Amino acid sequence: MPLARRFLLALFPAVLGLAIGMPSVPSQEPVQPQSQPIRVSVDRVNVGVIVTDSQGRFVGGLHREDFHVFDNGVEQPMTDFAAIEEPAQLLLLVEAGPAVYLLQGGHLRAVYALLSGLSDGDRVAIARYDQAPQPILNFTADKRTASAALDQLNFNLGFGQLNLASSIAIALDWLAQVPGKKSLILLSTGVDTSPPGVSQALLARLQVSDVRILAVSLTGNLSSPQPSSKKSSKKDKAVPERSASTSAEFAQAEQNLKVLAGATGGRAYFPANTKEFGEVYADIAQLVRHEYSLAIGPPAHDGKVHVLEIRVDSPPPAAANSPAPAYHVDHRRAYLAPAS
Repeated sequence: MPLARRFLLALFPAVLGLAIGMPSVPSQEPVQPQSQPIRVSVDRVNVGVIVTDSQGRFVGGLHREDFHVFDNGVEQPMTDFAAIEEPAQLLLLVEAGPAVYLLQGGHLRAVYALLSGLSDGDRVAIARYDQAPQPILNFTADKRTASAALDQLNFNLGFGQLNLASSIAIALDWLAQVPGKKSLILLSTGVDTSPPGVSQALLARLQVSDVRILAVSLTGNLSSPQPSSKKSSKKDKAVPERSASTSAEFAQAEQNLKVLAGATGGRAYFPANTKEFGEVYADIAQLVRHEYSLAIGPPAHDGKVHVLEIRVDSPPPAAANSPAPAYHVDHRRAYLAPAS
């Protein structure tokens, strides 16, 4: 049985009788997807870089000389450098399958930790997806409006499609029309029923995209098999027993999220409860606000994809015998060089 159908069956007993679809918030001048594919061709390569320490905290105070930019393995001189906290543009894309039911409770309230952690100038848009993405709210800096839109999210209970890759591709078309620093916050199980070949095409596009994907898994403890027991509480009866094979398929779905986020220099999170969801969203709010902006001139106008690597010099160790602190560096993976 396909994973999407197994997943819906797993949630069906928990949400049966509660599937009351709520009307969605009318979109405010929704951005229309472009019909033609987008190619990125630039004479200046901008790279947003997020540097965090071993505790996941943003590292500030770094200087131009601390960064090294490599294009296809060859270090390039930087043409620009700035430590910026410019307003962020966030598209919150939420899976509209049964997993959204989980958001109706504590998990949905945890999203407010993301909204409250954003700066006044940060703008948020909201969309849902199943077979295709549907805009719910256009970009706005009004966090109260965004909160109201979250309250109006509805979900599907039937055995519909969850075209994750196809939906992200359309979302990228929307974001291509939005200037500035952009992030796609993906709330998804990672289940994907997109047509064959769509996922590979999307990954190739994500590698040269200036959009950072931060993926938050909605599977929680659904991805782990539950041991069978003759004794079960009322709480346990709400969650059906899962087989090891289903759990393996959930693991593959979570791997999908890791690959999508990793292709853009983003991150994938796997919270298991309301508290962890809140911590994840608070972390995301900090990441999207803080980054270093680097730029190089493309060394070749060959119309090819060039792989980028950013290295950051570690600070000296606190003591002579102590190891140097390790930095975690997130950035876009590649760009498409202009053709001569």
